[in-house]
Amino acid sequence: MENESKIAIYGAIGANVAIAAVKFVAAAATGSSAMLSEGVHSLVDTADGLFLLLGKHRSRRPADPEHPFGHGKELYFWTLIVALMIFAAGGGVSIYEGILHLVHPRPIEDPTWNYVVLGAAAVFEGTSLAISVHEFKKQAGQGYLAAMRSSKDPTTFTIVLEDSAALAGLAIAFLGVWLGHRLDNPYLDGAASIGIGLVLAAVAVFLAQQSHGLLVGESADRGLIAAIRALAEADPGVSAVGRPTTMHFGPHDVLVVLRIEFDPALTASGVAEAIERIETRIRSQRPDVKHIYVEARSIRKRAGA
Repeated sequence: MENESKIAIYGAIGANVAIAAVKFVAAAATGSSAMLSEGVHSLVDTADGLFLLLGKHRSRRPADPEHPFGHGKELYFWTLIVALMIFAAGGGVSIYEGILHLVHPRPIEDPTWNYVVLGAAAVFEGTSLAISVHEFKKQAGQGYLAAMRSSKDPTTFTIVLEDSAALAGLAIAFLGVWLGHRLDNPYLDGAASIGIGLVLAAVAVFLAQQSHGLLVGESADRGLIAAIRALAEADPGVSAVGRPTTMHFGPHDVLVVLRIEFDPALTASGVAEAIERIETRIRSQRPDVKHIYVEARSIRKRAGA
């Protein structure tokens, strides 16, 4: 899964570089504000891919005395940087360019270049979106939006969001160019650029919200929490298990704190053996759980008796 994710990012970077270059050439040839905004959009997507690769690389660094739980949250930090890039460099520049075009409108002489570029870009972006959505839903096993909200891997839903925004931007750019040329109204091209900027800003806000939750310490999903609790309760030496406390340090790096009441008849060595069995069972069946801490309540009760 890790290699597939990196290959997808590399492919997206290569495609966005090529598409951005063609869009900028078309913008220079036709004077289209919407096409220029689309070029900026593709350039921002390229930078976003580089930031995601940087985040993945830094998140794999091993734990050290200053970071005893590793560097997994680096991925969440750089995803937040991506959201800021989309908002400022993508949405902000597109809106600014659209306003300039409204103040100083420039008619589109021949939109043929724009149509060719937009059509080719739509094919590439549409194919990429279909693949990313299919893989994302297959991994998550639930609906599109629900899976995006519950996903702990920001690289996955960032690619889906960027591809979705790219297709929406292409549709808006096409309408701006086509209507502006057909109605001989250059203001529509500038309005399309503003529309593209608003789409990018909305995507950036959603991505920032998701990254924020993961960065400050989001818990594991309910399914994983229920499974961990069930595995602990299945041990014969356990009397009761409180709701596990969990936190993600990375997409596949979960911290679990278990509050367990053991059978009072167990000796201290029996409790230690039960804890070892529980940890082994959880790690074998839920490999994403990397850190397990058990609070044995019955030990404290007997110690104070």
